[in-house]
Amino acid sequence: MSCLFIFIALLLSCCIGSLTATDTTCGNKVVSTIVVDQTGFGNFRTVQAAIDSVGEENSLWIKIRVKRGVYMEKVTIPSTKPCIIVEGEGQRVTTIAYDGHAAIDVSSTFTSHPSHIVVRHITIMNTYNRLSIGTTPNGMSSEIKQAVAVTVYGDKSAFYNCDFLGLQDTLWDVEGRHHFKDCYIEGAIDFIFGSGQSIYEDCQINATAGVLASKLTSGYITAQARKGVFDPSGFVFLRGSVSGNLKVYLGRAYGPFSRVIFIHTNLGSVVIPEGWYSWHFGGHEWNFTYAEVECKGEGADISGRVPWIDKLQSLTTKQRFSTSNFIDQDGWISNIPPF
Repeated sequence: MSCLFIFIALLLSCCIGSLTATDTTCGNKVVSTIVVDQTGFGNFRTVQAAIDSVGEENSLWIKIRVKRGVYMEKVTIPSTKPCIIVEGEGQRVTTIAYDGHAAIDVSSTFTSHPSHIVVRHITIMNTYNRLSIGTTPNGMSSEIKQAVAVTVYGDKSAFYNCDFLGLQDTLWDVEGRHHFKDCYIEGAIDFIFGSGQSIYEDCQINATAGVLASKLTSGYITAQARKGVFDPSGFVFLRGSVSGNLKVYLGRAYGPFSRVIFIHTNLGSVVIPEGWYSWHFGGHEWNFTYAEVECKGEGADISGRVPWIDKLQSLTTKQRFSTSNFIDQDGWISNIPPF
């Protein structure tokens, strides 16, 4: 009996330890800094050249400091290069911009494949759809196209104090656990989309069509693609705000179990009274998890919402979808080196 008791005690100890362990994959300190300066006073003139210089299968934090300026380039962090911090000098001070628009999987200005990537104090923009209307130089009429600013594939990725600017499909939150904090996200159509398991904390969401406002009567903030009841993905907006000059739905279903939750968010008058749209998944509405918990603002009145909006209990929902419970179960966020 005593042996059995000891075995159970050891088993419980191991389980508890695994639940409370901290992910130390990249360490907790920056071991090397690479400077990017397009004027020539750095290690490299482009962000991509700096990323290319990082060794394969890097296992310690390397910071790429990007000096002020507008860097007109496509940037890709390959899957073999985790543990990278890309840090600018400030939003709208350091900007990476490009005008890709061929398709969502190739148009992105900034694409991150590996886990353990941090981006902060920087603006990332897809300029297509944003600059002008009318005709293009070859005489063809301009049309709104999918033009991604940021694509995130890797698990345990974080974006702090960043601006993401686009119109359609601004931010492709593909998959994995992601933390967006104090970010500004601008667009009009499905401008936060994908199957990510993500917290958007204290983020400002701006729904606007810019110079293409005459072509749009309404838009959609999210298009979340959760596929099944055991799929852990979902978008959680914690505090922050929704504003702009374009009437928008909070989300439309990009998957049969789509999940989007707003908690304590200030919802502006731009929110369409119905709030949510089933899109291609009519008939699956009762599988969606669309909820607004203790939100405020002119757009927070849920009396006109679709009948299948979730009425989740406030306390339980806030606990279940907190940062620590939803994306940071092993403490990876606390292991990111400080600013």
